[in-house]
Amino acid sequence: MSTASLPSQSRLPERLIAHLDMDAFYASVELLRYPELKGQAVVIGGRRAHAPVDLPDGSRRYARLRDYTGRGVVTTSTYAARDLGVFSGMGLMKAALRAPDAILLPTDFDAYRHYSRLFKAAVAEVAPVIEDRGIDEIYIDLSEVAGIREAVGHDPLGGLRSVAREIKNSVLRATGLTCSIGITPNKLLSKIASEMDKPDGITLLMADEIEARIWPLGVRKVNGIGPKAGAKLQALGLETVGDVAAAEPGFLIQHFGKSFGAWLHEASHGRDNRPVLTHSEPVSISRETTFERDLHAVHDKAALSEIFTRLCVQLASDLTRKNYCGRTIGIKLRFEGFHTVTRDLTLDLPTQDAQTIRRAAGACLKRVPLDKRIRLLGVRVGGLSRPGQLSGPKPGRSRSKAGADGANPALAIVENLSLF
Repeated sequence: MSTASLPSQSRLPERLIAHLDMDAFYASVELLRYPELKGQAVVIGGRRAHAPVDLPDGSRRYARLRDYTGRGVVTTSTYAARDLGVFSGMGLMKAALRAPDAILLPTDFDAYRHYSRLFKAAVAEVAPVIEDRGIDEIYIDLSEVAGIREAVGHDPLGGLRSVAREIKNSVLRATGLTCSIGITPNKLLSKIASEMDKPDGITLLMADEIEARIWPLGVRKVNGIGPKAGAKLQALGLETVGDVAAAEPGFLIQHFGKSFGAWLHEASHGRDNRPVLTHSEPVSISRETTFERDLHAVHDKAALSEIFTRLCVQLASDLTRKNYCGRTIGIKLRFEGFHTVTRDLTLDLPTQDAQTIRRAAGACLKRVPLDKRIRLLGVRVGGLSRPGQLSGPKPGRSRSKAGADGANPALAIVENLSLF
């Protein structure tokens, strides 16, 4: 935990925003199930076939990364595996070259979603103003939390530190998992700060510490500067956040455009006025899967049909669980060579019914030439509304003749004529 350059209580900002990031979340959930793997190099991203095998003597046999074949990617890895150069998003075959003895486990998203709900509920009991940013991270507005601005002994940030510890302890009690928290005046800085003392860290950083603690960081440490922008900044001789801060705004705008160039200037100075959004409606809900090998629409028709139907059923279950219906049904196909195609159609009435989604998605599928092998298949539902909420046809939009009850004869035959 950093204690450098502590500001006085009088300089505490009006806004105090925390970013909480669970530590190696998926891997940590798996270590709850397999505690004997603690401290070892473990990679999450395998298939069901890579599940541990219980042996007669009570021990387990684990799959090793060296034995993996296929095109899967690393979902996450333990810190021991990261020390060997294995990180999220890396191809498993590439990871096997760096850490052949690492243990490989399959993903279990049902378990991860369960623990995600647990940790967010635990945080809400301490600080209820939360912005959900995904399965393993949240922003928290601490500005009005009781005791946050009280000094503890000679520590002007004692109250802030105590609340952070209380949040971490609540998460640990509820889940058995650790998290790291960054607390600063805004979301941009808090996102950076939460990475500074991982794992199991608390980092407090105020505006007068930006020059000393943020400017020396590489530009990619700023959320929003991706690989392409980072490479372009480095090509311009701007390698650190401080380099970007020292650049003239006009220079940044000249090379990155008016909007992004202006944002780079503001972000490099730690300025961010975005509020913590406690609720946002999703635009769409989707399910997709990448195959271990490219599948052929004819030769692998049975397998593709089963996967396609399963995605639609899972998507319908997601809609029901989240209490949404949708009118726009779409598909996503990625072919060999990474060429990606999307198609969609809009129903007269919203639905959350698996059969209706399957029929409409099948109709979209018939509009795509399937002359190449398929790498990825996805199904999406957009135009979301709550069940019972009026959602008539939108003017100016083309739509199918099918309603939520799937009564249209043209769509009714898709189930039998579908290419899958």
